[in-house]
Amino acid sequence: MKKILITGGAGFVGSHLCKRLLNEGNEIICLDNYFTGSKKNVIELLDNPYFELVRHDITEPYYAEVDEIYNLACPASPVHYQYNPIKTIKTSVMGAINTLGLAKRVKAKILQASTSEVYGDPAVHPQPESYWGNVNPIGTRSCYDEGKRCAETLFMDYYLQNQVKIKIIRIFNTYGPNMNPEDGRVVSNFIVQALKGEDITIFGDGTQTRSFQYVDDLVEGMIRMMNSRDGFIGPVNLGNPGEFTMIELAEKIIELTGSSSKLIHLDLPKDDPTQRRPVIDLAKKELNGWEPKVHLEEGLIKTIAYFKNLLDEEGKISPKVLN
Repeated sequence: MKKILITGGAGFVGSHLCKRLLNEGNEIICLDNYFTGSKKNVIELLDNPYFELVRHDITEPYYAEVDEIYNLACPASPVHYQYNPIKTIKTSVMGAINTLGLAKRVKAKILQASTSEVYGDPAVHPQPESYWGNVNPIGTRSCYDEGKRCAETLFMDYYLQNQVKIKIIRIFNTYGPNMNPEDGRVVSNFIVQALKGEDITIFGDGTQTRSFQYVDDLVEGMIRMMNSRDGFIGPVNLGNPGEFTMIELAEKIIELTGSSSKLIHLDLPKDDPTQRRPVIDLAKKELNGWEPKVHLEEGLIKTIAYFKNLLDEEGKISPKVLN
């Protein structure tokens, strides 16, 4: 049994990771300040004697004897990370410093959940790990993009200077149950609007593309990365190389929900990437053949069921969808 600390553990991805690692027989400390995470996401785990939920802000030091650390703490959707941009970059930078300091003290292995946003609005497509990115350092998204880039730098420096055992992953668009219905991400936005029978808002002309991986595939990749050979530290892309336009995604969600929603177009937000798709050759090579297994339609059906139950409890589903 390993003792594992997961920062941001009550969030969307963190809650799935907590459940998986707990079910595999580990002892879990779940750290979260509940800015975007929620106790509801981990409530089914609270009765397990090997699960500990701690309210804590990772911009402040935390002390515990652990074997592994997954550093996931940071708001990951534009709505939330732009709400308090200074707090966002402090979470990435100070959170990295505090978790790396802990890893150094207790000789724990530590994984940084970085992001495809480090590539910015890419001039190279699809994006391999060797691409340095095209990021605006003073834009509205910079608090997140540059915060994660700085966190990667800190991880590398702790590795080179202090021999801390690090792993770095770059997460591409991920979706699934436990997403916040108001997080502003495209999958949750489209599903919630479709279930409510509202117009689906597409930014720009809808031809911009994204790659969507189901959360179970990401969690599998994260665990494989943590357990990968000592000489491999990353960064490594974890994402689905399947690429879809925003219009294709919206039309698929309307079809699966049976909604009567119409598509409307709004102006594209500043610095919003026009293309995003990972090269996952390195993950396949180093992570025992890892690649996404859940197809988009299969994952969307599960995610729609989650949101349908959530909104049904609040009486917010369109009668047309309910019928």
